[in-house]
Amino acid sequence: MTKISGVILVAGMMLAAHPAVAQDATKSTSAATTSVAAAGADGTTAKTPVLVELFTSEGCNTCPPADKVLGYMEEKQPFPGTTVIALEEHVDYWNHDGWTDPFSSAKWTERQQNYESIFKKPEPYTPQMVIDGTKELVGSNGPRVVEAVKAAVQVPKTDVKIVAGTVDPKGVRHYTVTTGKLVGAKSGDSAEVWLAVTEDGLQSNVSAGENSGQTLHHAATMRSLQKIGVADAGKTPDSFSGDAAVKFDPKWNAANSHVVVFIQEKKSRDVLGASEIALAN
Repeated sequence: MTKISGVILVAGMMLAAHPAVAQDATKSTSAATTSVAAAGADGTTAKTPVLVELFTSEGCNTCPPADKVLGYMEEKQPFPGTTVIALEEHVDYWNHDGWTDPFSSAKWTERQQNYESIFKKPEPYTPQMVIDGTKELVGSNGPRVVEAVKAAVQVPKTDVKIVAGTVDPKGVRHYTVTTGKLVGAKSGDSAEVWLAVTEDGLQSNVSAGENSGQTLHHAATMRSLQKIGVADAGKTPDSFSGDAAVKFDPKWNAANSHVVVFIQEKKSRDVLGASEIALAN
């Protein structure tokens, strides 16, 4: 179920999409591998990052298939020459329908609402997937997900680098973030630099609501998100260079967690570049 009737109609045509992602991506493997091999002839393989956000909820019975799609893409990385960087953001507006999602946050709901003015949707819905901030779709629709990711790979990206620093006695982790010259930045917009912490392997035994009786598994669940600065398109050689401090909650599993940094324009919501590293690094 979703929160808007228009998507309920689409739900009738949904697929358990992660096999479709694999099948469709495999079709293009041969040609794509040739170009990747050429790009990585020096022993390295350059991969294009694509930021895939999923707005989901344990209280929504059409969300588990979309959760599987995201988890499959993060784990299997089925698109040659591409790194799918996943963010699973649990919204809180389903919490009044019988089950309180333990990973939900009003902050993630607000983030989704900020997209709605761009996508001209009457109200937020789940499961909504957003690709690089520019394309939205139902997250369990495998063919459309494949199409959107392939399109996003064709867009030039701004280089983003994350270097892990020290961990202080209070558990605060420090990171140095630098970006290359902004690519695709729009005049009059502001390229904000965001840092997120995600955790894999989370699950819930749901005892009420639409998914009652199910054990739900999650990938790249958003734990925290903070703006660490604004990239300056006029600065060279780096558009942004700075340090970020991350307060790590001891309840999080560091071995399963990642730090994600992405550059997103404030007005257009376009993601100009992204990167991630294992938090335990």
